[in-house]
Amino acid sequence: MSRPLSEASQRCVVLLSGGLDSATTLAIARASGFACHCLSVDYGQRHRSELRAAAAVAEALAASEHRVLRLHLEDFGGSALTDETVALPVNGLRPGVPATYVPARNTVMLSLALAWAEVLRSQDVFIGVNAVDYSGYPDCRPEFIAAFERLANLATKATVEGSPLRIHAPLIDLSKAQIIRRGLDLGLDYSLTVSCYQADAAGRACGVCDSCRLRRAGFAAAGVVDPTPYTR
Repeated sequence: MSRPLSEASQRCVVLLSGGLDSATTLAIARASGFACHCLSVDYGQRHRSELRAAAAVAEALAASEHRVLRLHLEDFGGSALTDETVALPVNGLRPGVPATYVPARNTVMLSLALAWAEVLRSQDVFIGVNAVDYSGYPDCRPEFIAAFERLANLATKATVEGSPLRIHAPLIDLSKAQIIRRGLDLGLDYSLTVSCYQADAAGRACGVCDSCRLRRAGFAAAGVVDPTPYTR
């Protein structure tokens, strides 16, 4: 059911990376009637073209606002996405937590989204985490989302005053193919998105990193054309 957009209570914050999952999450939030305030985080990641994709997606889906917040998680390193001395895995998905895991990334990003939501007097934060076709990140699990929501509802002035916060993870139990079909049903143009961990400046995907493999397999399973420009 669509919601009216005039009241502050109908605003939401959407964490928007520029990738396939977060773009689909924005499309879902918008279709649910929320006025979407999109937050992207420049955390020193290799795939900087992802941030340009986020801006394009926010514009295409008529977001109320799009902000990019700069953090320096590369100062800590500890991930193949923030430390160029750590090799990106390109030989297929393996069991366990991969080198592309960024320590505490979703905890940090949800905390930032929570802060902005409180300023906006919003009770809703959307995040595109997925626990089915994903790379093994511990902060993409349903238990984490539920725990963070409990934390959020203990941590803020808004909740103390009677405005509980909801963390929406609408993709959490969907396969990549189901996510893609949902986005297409909502009119999302996936050619605007960038998922590759080492996409070049033009947004062309490597085709061999974990994220590219999951994306390719998802489009194949969905039975639709993959619009991604791969270099191999």
